[in-house]
Amino acid sequence: MARIAIESLPPRTGSIYPEPYASMMKGRSSLRLGDAGGLTQFGANLVTLAPGALSSLRHWHLNEDEFVMVTEGTLILVQDEGETEMHPGDCAAFPAGVPNGHQFRNDSDTDARFLVVGTRAPREEATYSDVDLRVVLESGTATFTRKDGSPLPDPTESET
Repeated sequence: MARIAIESLPPRTGSIYPEPYASMMKGRSSLRLGDAGGLTQFGANLVTLAPGALSSLRHWHLNEDEFVMVTEGTLILVQDEGETEMHPGDCAAFPAGVPNGHQFRNDSDTDARFLVVGTRAPREEATYSDVDLRVVLESGTATFTRKDGSPLPDPTESET
């Protein structure tokens, strides 16, 4: 397959995060370019953030490298060191195993886009910097826990 017909790909919206975090991803969509091209060793996604949207919770990967290039609009990269404004052509790299959480935020009044490319490890673990959340991805299944590995509270049970 040579050309991927981006215009025919269905945008993927929503999040695999448990609530209340899933609702925080409103305004984010992505096109799974790597999947559409049959890639298995790395993923490539074109992510669109509507005004006010977040790319993800601030996170870092244990086993997977991640590379991002802004393709349209202005985005704010948020990391431990602070915030950096990014424009089309600006790139960022996030090596596996470096515990510096990152996310992108669209503070502008127009859509912004970025290309993200990442390796696909057989088992991945991501830690979320600002909340007590961790995910293990293995065999196509995401398991969310607290950072210490203990279970998350059952969202159907009320705390009294």
